[in-house]
Order: sequence, then C-alpha cells, then structure tokens
Amino acid sequence: MRCLEATPCALACALWAFQAPAPQAPAAPATLHPPVFELVESAPVETTLDNPEIRNADVVWIEMIQSAARTLDFAEFYASSAPGSKLEKVVAALETAAARGVSVRFLLDLKFTATYPEMVERLRSIGGLELRVLDLSKSTRGILHAKYFIVDREEVYIGSHNFDWRSLEHIQELGVRVAQADVAKAVNDVFTLDWSLAGGEHVDPRTLAPNGYVFPAHIGTGPEMLKVTPVFSPKTLQPEPTLWELPKLAELIDTARTSVRVQVMTYKTLGRDKLYFDTLEAPLRRAAARGVKVELLCADWSKRAGTIEGLQSLEPLANIEVRMTTIPQWSGGYVSFARVSHAKYMVVDGERAWIGTSNWERDYFANSRNLGLIVEGKLIGSQLDLYFESTWNSEYAKRVDPSAVYEAPQFGDK
Repeated sequence: MRCLEATPCALACALWAFQAPAPQAPAAPATLHPPVFELVESAPVETTLDNPEIRNADVVWIEMIQSAARTLDFAEFYASSAPGSKLEKVVAALETAAARGVSVRFLLDLKFTATYPEMVERLRSIGGLELRVLDLSKSTRGILHAKYFIVDREEVYIGSHNFDWRSLEHIQELGVRVAQADVAKAVNDVFTLDWSLAGGEHVDPRTLAPNGYVFPAHIGTGPEMLKVTPVFSPKTLQPEPTLWELPKLAELIDTARTSVRVQVMTYKTLGRDKLYFDTLEAPLRRAAARGVKVELLCADWSKRAGTIEGLQSLEPLANIEVRMTTIPQWSGGYVSFARVSHAKYMVVDGERAWIGTSNWERDYFANSRNLGLIVEGKLIGSQLDLYFESTWNSEYAKRVDPSAVYEAPQFGDK
C-alpha cells in the first residue's frame, strides 16, 4: 500500500506496524492482524465526492473477507444485491471463504427480511454460513440498525454502509477498519449478545465482560497515536453500560474549544413520541454560545416535515451553520433509496472524533442497536476535517433557509 502524506491512506500506513502496550492482557487470542486504523468510503457514481486517497469499501471488504482464517461474523440492518453490482463480488468472496472452511455467521434485522427475501435465501444457501434474524421490537422497541463485521474475532469494520449494492455505488458512506484486540473483544461481546438473542438463548450481558473494559485502547505511538473507545446503543443491551454512545457524544461536544463538525443523514429533535430530544441539541447550542463554530451537514431527505424544522431552528443561531446535500440522480435511471449522503461522523477541534452507524435521532440511541468509535488523535481529526470540507464546500451542499417551505425529495420505490 503506497503511503501519501497527510491523507487517510497515510493514516493506515502510519499505524499499521505500531501499537502501544495494552493496559491489561487482552482476552482475545494473539492477533494475526497488525494494529491498523483505516478510513473507508464509498461515493455515488457520477459525483466529485470520491476521495482517491481513501480506499473504497468494496475493495476493503473483499480484502478483509479473503484474509479470514477462522471466522466471519456479520451484523447488518439488511442485505440486498443486484446483478453485476460491486456487492456481487463481495458475496462471491464470502462464498469462497465459507467453502474453504471459514465459519460464517450472518445476523439480520427482522424488518427487511420480507423486503429482500431472495437475498436472505441466498445467504442461507451458502454452505458453512449460519443466518439468524434479530427482532428487537418487543424488547427495546428498536431495530438492528448497526452495520459491521468481524474477521477472526480480531479485526472489525464499522460504518454507515449497509450490506447493500447501493451503498457501494450510489450513496456517500464512511466507515473504518480497525484491528486492535481490546476494541475487537468489546465488539465481539456485543455480537455474541445479539446472536444469542436472535437464537432465543439467554445470555447475561454482565458475564461477557465480568471485569469490564479498559478504554481508550491505544493504536500507534508518539504524535501519531490514536486513542480508541468503542461505543454502543442502546444502553440496556450491552455488556458495559458506561460505553453507551449517547452521553459519550454529548461529552465530546462539550469538550469543543474551536469547532464541531457533524455529518449525518438526518438530525431530528422531535421523537416519534412527540417529545423534544435535546441530549445532542443542548451541547451543540452550548458550544455555539461559548464561541465554538458549529457546522451541521445533513442529507436532503431531511426536508420532510417533522425533521426540517429542527434544522431551520438551528441555522439562525450565532456560530451555527446548517447545510443539506442533494445528490443528482444517476444517468442510468432512478435508483430507489439511494443518491444520498449517508455518512455518520463528527470531528471536534480537529483532534477528537466519532464515527458510527447512528443518525442523530433519539430512537437510534435509546432503542436500536448501533455501534460507533470515539477516536482521539490529531491524525484522524485532520483527515476527517478534510473529508468534511470536501462535501461541505462541494456543489451538492446548500445552506438551509430558515424561512423556506421545503418539499421532500422522492427517494423510495416509485
């Protein structure tokens, strides 16, 4: 892999061979993968949003799947492919891995199994692959919204990408590949919990990490060191409640001295219960009030009634600017549930960051399964700043008009 100075690719190169001593011996087996932290993206075709220094998800996914020696564990909101798409090569790599004896477990949320039944059956037909369906509607009133997979219980991919051909070709997405024993152990524990629930098996979350975790974990040394802490939602469904994602995000915003930059598909302050959700809104307003420059970037799917009002209420405030992205339709025709910015991350002061799977609405943190990483380090902060600016300053991003009457775009099935 060729390293480029001051690029996300350079980040992976710089960290590939270094790891600070762990604060305690890892419970996982000795890693076969060198410590690594790499940003991964997808950009809609026919746009200028592709960053050549950040590798594309289909390339990284196939590389990770091909590296598997023992196990592959996937937890996905849903799975959907199309003939000739980039995801077809990913599925082929999965089939090849299973054929060579890799044990594959695939966990899906119940909600979309009826929408894409052909993909469910295709996965079930792979020899050596076990598939389970998770229904959180009764226990937490949520969904399995997370998108991640684990290689040999040592290396993890977490990001905004669904296991969907559109995510690889027609949607702006951002994720991260990380190999670090303590991070992998915590993510493995969450997968074990959800897999057991889907199988009707009772697992006490406290037994998965009886001695708790020691975070942040360190990757790299010196000025290139990153401090990484995995975070999870909801609070009631994880081995360690102190790793609940929502308060960690609020704390991160409250540390801001100069800048807070957030990109999510949707930001919503009114819950389905019609109650005001201010756990993230209040810290953003506090930051702006003390002079921090706050920039919020959302997709134009936010033009829907019940969502746009929250963005319009923030835009007039001093030190806050809100923009929405609009991705032009593909020349090959309309693609449902696509042509949208779907990345989910935040960077604070160019030094601290969050990369995850949650949109910024209450249900994603209070009810649904989501994952994220809190990352401290100027190297990742500077790269995320550049990534944010490339979209913020693009032709696709326009400032929200507080007084406009917006019409939501067509994005579902016609």
